[in-house]
Amino acid sequence: MEQEFQNQVAVITGASKGIGEASARRLAAGGAQVILLDIDDKGAAVADDISLGGGRARFVRTDLTRDDSVRAVFQMIDRDFGGVDLLHSNAGIQRYGTVVETSLALWDEVFDANVKTAYLSCHYAIPLMQNRGGGAIVITSSVQAFAVQARVAAYAASKGALITLAQALAVDHSPEGIRVNSIAPGSVDTPMLRQSAELFAGTSDTNQIIRNWGNGHPLGRVAQPEEIAEVVAFLLSSRASFVTGATYRVDGGLLSQLGGVPLPQ
Repeated sequence: MEQEFQNQVAVITGASKGIGEASARRLAAGGAQVILLDIDDKGAAVADDISLGGGRARFVRTDLTRDDSVRAVFQMIDRDFGGVDLLHSNAGIQRYGTVVETSLALWDEVFDANVKTAYLSCHYAIPLMQNRGGGAIVITSSVQAFAVQARVAAYAASKGALITLAQALAVDHSPEGIRVNSIAPGSVDTPMLRQSAELFAGTSDTNQIIRNWGNGHPLGRVAQPEEIAEVVAFLLSSRASFVTGATYRVDGGLLSQLGGVPLPQ
């Protein structure tokens, strides 16, 4: 694969599985030094596997909702790798409930995991990008920022916030050579999607539930994480040099259909 990210340092949050893992593998395959951040220790095995395959990767267990934890890891990255060029802010969780059913604690949990993590990652990554003369950021949102299923009040609100955050970052930091975009995936075959399928399955087969959700997309299936990672890689690369403040829908046509109803992400 073309070494389009050679000599670049890439940070991926929520990198232990799903889209984050696929993004880390794709950027490493493109030549980047990748730093995988997650509270889930499975990220260590992902980093080891990337390294065994000839890539350059380091996993750092990080509570991305804590200021002290995120500050410390970016200080380490600056010291050990000389800064940051690329950031994929991907950490997040899914929780269900109407606004009445959603307790304040649950609301805060969702916004901490989905929005605060993005804020903190950008807060500490951007000064390091400024020192390097520029950079690129991709934030993972969701189709549910635009149209929602039932009982996702906190999740959908958090995903909408991420899109407007990306736009604000793009406007503020374009003069510094920092591009910021967001992606809005449809249903992707990740551990998060499978957890949702288990909640909805009851006595049904989880795989059949996922196939049913896939049939709701015009392409007739759910995405694979690697397909989302390709869009992330494009937006982080110099091929997207005139793209900033944009949201790329990677949804198999889900939001394009009349009467289409987004499915659990």
